[in-house]
Amino acid sequence: MEDVIGILVAPIIIFMIFVAPIWLILHYRSKKQVAQGLSKEEFTALTELADKAEKMADRIQTLEAILDAEAPQWRNRA
Repeated sequence: MEDVIGILVAPIIIFMIFVAPIWLILHYRSKKQVAQGLSKEEFTALTELADKAEKMADRIQTLEAILDAEAPQWRNRA
């Protein structure tokens, strides 16, 4: 019975000394990074994409207006 307890205690001690602290450090570090939000580069990229999307929406609206004037039935064509 003491052999069984000795066999179980050694891995638990090794886990508690080496694996658990590293696991906790990495876990809370990743939580901190998520809580910080976007980096400057990510925010800049997101802003540029939003600007491009607005310009594309304006172009689509202009193209639809041109098509409505030149070919009023273009929307009914499938």
